[in-house]
Amino acid sequence: MSRSAHPAGPRHADVLPEGHYAAPPADLNQLHPKVWSHTVTRDADGVVTVGGVDVKTLADTHGTPAYVLDESDFRERARAWRTAFGPGADVFYAGKAFLSRAVVRWLDEEGLNLDVCSGGELATALSAGMPADRIAFHGNNKSTAEIERAVAAGVGRIVLDSFQEIVRVAHIARAAGRRQGVLIRVTVGVEAHTHEFIATAHEDQKFGIPLAGGQAAEAVRRALQLDSLDVLGIHSHIGSQIFDMSGFEVAAHRVVGLLKAVRDEHGVELPEIDLGGGLGIAYTSDDDPREPHEIAKSLTEIVSRECDAAKLRAPRISVEPGRAIVGPTAFTLYEVGTIKPLDGLRTYVSVDGGMSDNIRTSLYDAEYSVALVSRTSDAEPVLVRVVGKHCESGDIVVRDAFLPADLAPGDLIAVPATGAYCRSMASNYNHVPRPPVVAVRDGEARVIVRRETEEDLLRLDVG
Repeated sequence: MSRSAHPAGPRHADVLPEGHYAAPPADLNQLHPKVWSHTVTRDADGVVTVGGVDVKTLADTHGTPAYVLDESDFRERARAWRTAFGPGADVFYAGKAFLSRAVVRWLDEEGLNLDVCSGGELATALSAGMPADRIAFHGNNKSTAEIERAVAAGVGRIVLDSFQEIVRVAHIARAAGRRQGVLIRVTVGVEAHTHEFIATAHEDQKFGIPLAGGQAAEAVRRALQLDSLDVLGIHSHIGSQIFDMSGFEVAAHRVVGLLKAVRDEHGVELPEIDLGGGLGIAYTSDDDPREPHEIAKSLTEIVSRECDAAKLRAPRISVEPGRAIVGPTAFTLYEVGTIKPLDGLRTYVSVDGGMSDNIRTSLYDAEYSVALVSRTSDAEPVLVRVVGKHCESGDIVVRDAFLPADLAPGDLIAVPATGAYCRSMASNYNHVPRPPVVAVRDGEARVIVRRETEEDLLRLDVG
């Protein structure tokens, strides 16, 4: 079938009960700046370039699928967060969004701290030279071995997530002859406006120690009594992909209330408050995220106002952007395989990746954008569902979007805003090797995480 011979199918998503778009965009060739990294553009031939490298060259050199990460954009966003909060606050990049040794080095060079939540993330950070005192270690069930390694390395903060962990960390620190800096993670009862699985501050979930019923106050009470712990402050994280700042205002009010209770009972004003991360990014043109300077101003004012009301000295603020830094800096590059028009419904576009390189659509019902990037097209838009190659009906990359009617096998399409969580949560489902991460900058591309091979898969299979 020729490139222009595919049946068009319905043109408007509002014929369906589901769907992100009410109508096709005016220009399918336009790349909306909110969802693409800052160096993405089209060249004179209509081919998308990033960091001065075109996607055809990237596909020919590194294959598809591939995560393409704009290093300049990453550094720019990291600097924006550091500058917005200034020297009186700490910015911890949340490594769970995406972590590699190259990223650790970029963070170190840009003056950010690092938040890790597993032994593997800690090992990556240390191996890349991140100073241990600029690392915070999270997790709701840290193993003894992980805590021992963190304490021995001199990690600056361990975030205590349970009563058992208070005792465990204190014992390990005492045995190591170290006074370990800690934060107490509390759940403040704020229901973030986000997906159930990524809302983390209501009481009925696994993270933190509830503020309700005096449990958080008791956790601070016990930690202050242990000489091997240096209680630096309180940690609160209310969820992910959040645009509304009102949840942070309620959370700050309740955390400052706890700081006041600690001051009144123990005569101690804890010097730090960590408000977590979770600030949203644009996955589609409808999303409207705030800029770092707006977030910094808002959070600083909220904490200052609450502390003034409680007659407390304002503590040092920490924040943990991960997705907000790396999410917009990368896109996933795919090659189109089969195309199946379903009359009266939509056209299914299959790519050479899928849920093994982006589980978020299946897991969270996440929405994404998509664009034809190997050329431009004047063909009419058709409603498509971009799906993967896996043996699973839920293997969906982009649930509803528009692509040109002349889309054909061999075309390259890209899904933007995949820098956060896609590679971190990637799997080998159906024994599919995970894609590489290719960093681009100033006209050069280099692999910072190589593509897995079948030999890698077989090497682990010792049976």
